[in-house]
Amino acid sequence: MEQITQDALSPLPDAPKVKGGKDFWQSLLRTVLGISISIILTFGTAAIINHHSKQREKREIVMMVMYDMYNSLQSVQKADSMLYQSMLIQRQIAQDTTQFDVLRFRLASQMPSAGFTETTEQIFSSSIETINTVGNVFFTENVADFYQLRNNFKTMVCESISNAIASESPIYSLKRTLDFDFCGYAILCNGLLVNMQHLFAQCQQIMGVTDEEIKAYYDERKQIKAGIKDTDTKSSSKMNELMQLQKEIDEARQNGSVQQPKPRQTRPEGTTLP
Repeated sequence: MEQITQDALSPLPDAPKVKGGKDFWQSLLRTVLGISISIILTFGTAAIINHHSKQREKREIVMMVMYDMYNSLQSVQKADSMLYQSMLIQRQIAQDTTQFDVLRFRLASQMPSAGFTETTEQIFSSSIETINTVGNVFFTENVADFYQLRNNFKTMVCESISNAIASESPIYSLKRTLDFDFCGYAILCNGLLVNMQHLFAQCQQIMGVTDEEIKAYYDERKQIKAGIKDTDTKSSSKMNELMQLQKEIDEARQNGSVQQPKPRQTRPEGTTLP
């Protein structure tokens, strides 16, 4: 009993030391750090690439819209100039009515038209994803206002003048030519032009787009269109060549130049041809 008690009270032997314990924790720490850095680099790089991709997409959309606005302004400016010229011609006729027969044809050539398409407007306005990509409410609102003014120009100036000329036929009558309200249309067109120019300038400022960038983008698109036009020209030339060839074939058939081929000679079985 006494022996058991002494054994129980005697100190426990030292636990065996684990060799390399410090190295183990260092290795584990390096592994954890390596995995963490790898995760950070993977997701961080993906986030950076995604950010730059969105920025490029955003810039492309902005430049596409600004290019469309720029072209629209060119069309409205041209119409504004044509209406001003129409008033000058109208004044010439009023000052010398004997010039009516000559000047009325010049007047007919000064009718404005909407020289733009609405494709970009439809893409920008109908896609919430496109608007979200741009991510600027003020730019979106200004673009929407610009397109509304452009639509007003198309309906209230171009289409209205066209309908009025179709119904009144001013160039066929001296009185109707002098009575035609070119002044009203000119004032309306110029007012629309000024407001559209203001909105365009605001969009440039909001998105940080310079005149040089728009000019460069315009030249780039112009080169692309020129390439397409060359392709169309070559296709048209080839089509004309084919039509001319067909015409020559038809003429040759009518003149009897194309003769039917002679039937192939056949021989009875077991005989030979001389």
